[in-house]
This record gives sequence, C-alpha cells and structure tokens, in this order.
Amino acid sequence: MANTPRKTTDSKTTDEKPSGSQEKASSSVKHEKDSLPGPMVVLRNAREQLAELTGMTPESVSSFERTEDGWLLEIEVLELSRVPDTMSLLASYEVQLDPQGELTGYRRLRRYERGRSEPRGAGG
Repeated sequence: MANTPRKTTDSKTTDEKPSGSQEKASSSVKHEKDSLPGPMVVLRNAREQLAELTGMTPESVSSFERTEDGWLLEIEVLELSRVPDTMSLLASYEVQLDPQGELTGYRRLRRYERGRSEPRGAGG
C-alpha cells in the first residue's frame, strides 16, 4: 500500500484564495493584461491602420517593441511602384500605437529604391 494517498488533518489548504481587496486587485490587473492585444494582433492592426491612413501598401515590419506608452514599430511601405520592381520607391515609417494597438502617430523616416542597399553602418 505504498501508493495509497495519506489523509492529513492540517486545516490549511493550498487552494485558499486571497481575501477581499487583494483578490480584486490581482483580478483587475489580470483583466487589464488579458484585455491588451498580443504582438501579432498589434502588428496586423498597425499595418491595416497605416494603409488606411496613407493609402499605401505596407510590405513588412522591420522593427517592433513594446514601450511604456504602448508600441513602437517601423514599417516598410511601397510608396511608388515602378518597372522594373527594383526601381520601386519604398519608405520606412515609424508608427506609434497606444497599449490597445490604436495608431496614435506616424512619420516617414526615409525613402529608398527597392534595389538599393544601405551604406555600411547606416542601419541604426
């Protein structure tokens, strides 16, 4: 009978819940965190919002970070399509979002031809 569970008479249990205000505080923090979108949702929404505002096609997200104020992204956008495609003009936009992923501002950082590479050390 080595595998038989033992009954204990200890009145404390590990399933006790925090009392009163502690429970509400930890619950509200959890709900706030649960209500914030995850990184993939933020990325998708940022691309859609930038496209809607600028009328241009986002091609990729080249940087992405969570900040104290929300999110900061750098999105590469097709500004002018040319033939051949290597001559198309792209631009890099800095996009700021609030913690819920709503766009609060953007600015163009630079423009470049698709076929051109940056000089060494210029990438920040």
